[in-house]
This record gives sequence, structure tokens and C-alpha cells, in this order.
Amino acid sequence: METKTSAVAAIRRFSRFYTRVLGLLDSRLLSSEFTLSEVRVLYEIGKIERCTSKKLIEWLNIDAGYLSRIMKRFEKEGLAYKRQSPEDGRSYLLHLTDEGRETLARMDALSDGQVRELIGGLSERELTRLSDSMKFIEKTLAEETPVPEIAVRTEIRPGDIGMLIHLHGWVYALECGYNHVFEAYVCKTFYDWMRTYDPDRDRLWIAEADGQIIGSLAIVGKPDNRAQLRWFIVHPDYRGTGLGRQLFREAMAYCESKAFDRVVLETTDDQEKAIGMYVKAGFRQTGEQANEAWGVRHTERTYELDLTATDPRSDQQSDQ
Repeated sequence: METKTSAVAAIRRFSRFYTRVLGLLDSRLLSSEFTLSEVRVLYEIGKIERCTSKKLIEWLNIDAGYLSRIMKRFEKEGLAYKRQSPEDGRSYLLHLTDEGRETLARMDALSDGQVRELIGGLSERELTRLSDSMKFIEKTLAEETPVPEIAVRTEIRPGDIGMLIHLHGWVYALECGYNHVFEAYVCKTFYDWMRTYDPDRDRLWIAEADGQIIGSLAIVGKPDNRAQLRWFIVHPDYRGTGLGRQLFREAMAYCESKAFDRVVLETTDDQEKAIGMYVKAGFRQTGEQANEAWGVRHTERTYELDLTATDPRSDQQSDQ
């Protein structure tokens, strides 16, 4: 209860601060001829697909009568117009005129200039932290959280390995109860790999969303024309998006392109969903051993795929 009370106080304090910083207490936004509410309506008409008064009322939490007065002003000044929906004769779609779009563009430019002036003295690191924090606030408090765009890259950048070690330590502690010894193990495996990293045989796929690393998978070249699949992980918030399946497919395609004879991997018996995907792709278990080193009792398993005899099945239905 104390934590929630503190959060309430912090949110209210931030709200007052943020309102003051942006100058939104002024009834005339950016010294223009429009009020803040009018600018918001103008903006949403231009951005919402198939915009209607009902959508504006719900999205902006605005009074219907007030919205009606704003629309009358916009129509009178040639900024917007209404047109009956061809699908529903009871509904009217709201559109901006050419002049309305030009007005919105001017307002956007003024607003952009205000923000640039506000953040002009911040370093690149501070800008990144500020932007990420705002995205987190929006994602956390939004009633409907949109799935952010996920990007996958193979370029290894400074800080990537540290973030992946953290992701492994956090996820496996949360879901499997592993302790700090497991995180140390992951750290050592990355350390050993980076010392001998060969870009001609090794590849690390890194998945990002909203500037944060949310998944990975690696193929590490081994002697005797073998490859090892390692560090396959997807953040819990992004499972079910197809990301795990995408990473796995790309890894298998890479192994084929490099003409590896076999792909081996090590996992634990608590990774049932991932194991199901491996088995469907043609991997066969070749060994197992008990392990209690990470704070819980589990069984380590080894799987192998013979690429000279079996093609990986790329069209899997399961996802990590």
C-alpha cells in the first residue's frame, strides 16, 4: 500500500512538472489562434483513419457539445468538413481540407520547434533515456498496448553482450528460479565466444523493440563442420509474436548456407516449448545429465540435427 501511495504522489508530481515544462497551462497553444483542445482535434482528424465524432470523443475524452462547436468553427474557416459514411448512413466521416492540412503542418512545425528547444542541451545518452522512459510510460498506462515494431539485426554493437547476459539472468531467474551462478555461466560462455569470434562462421541475431533488446539466437561454428545453436531467448512480453520462429528459421537457413553437417544444442528439461520446436525441426536427443549448480534441480539435455540426412522443417507452428 505504501508503494502505491508513493507512486500516486510521484505520478501527480510528474504531471504537474510536465505540464509546466511544456507550457500547456497557457490557454493558447504556442501563441497560435487555436486552443489546445482545438489543436488536438485538428491533429486527430488528420491522423485517425476513418475519423468520426464518436472516435474523437472516446480518444480525447472531450464533451460532445464542445466538439460540435469546434467542428462548426473548423467548417466555417474551411479547415475541415463532414461527409456521410457510405457504409453507415447514420455516421459522418471527418476530413481535413487542404487548408486544414496546411494549418496542421504549421502547428506540427511549431510544436517540433518547441520540443527541440526544450531538449537542445541534452546529450545523446540523455535523449535516449528520455525517449525510452516516455515510451515506457505510454506502454504501461495505455488501455490498449500496440505491439511495437520488432527489428532483427546481426551487427554486434558495444553493450549488446552485456544486455543479453542481463536478459538471460533475469528471464531464467523469473521463470525457472535460476540463481546468480547461472548468470555467471552465461557470462563465461559469451566471453569465451567473443575471444574466438569468427564472422565467417558465427552469427548472432539480436531482436530489438522500442530500442530495447528483446531476444537473440546465435550459431557458433565448431570443429568437424559442426554448428552450435546458443543463447536462444525471447522476452516474455514478445512471445506469441512469431519472433522465436523467425529467429529459428533464419538460424537454420544460415546453417544450410554454410553447409554445416550437424547442428548441436544444449538446453534444460524446463524449456518444453523450445524443445518441442527443436524436435519438430528434426533434432534428436543425444544425451542428458542432472544439474543442481544453478540453484534448482533440473536435467540438461543435448540435441543434434544431422543436416546431411534431414532438412530442417522451417514451417513450424510453435514459437518461443
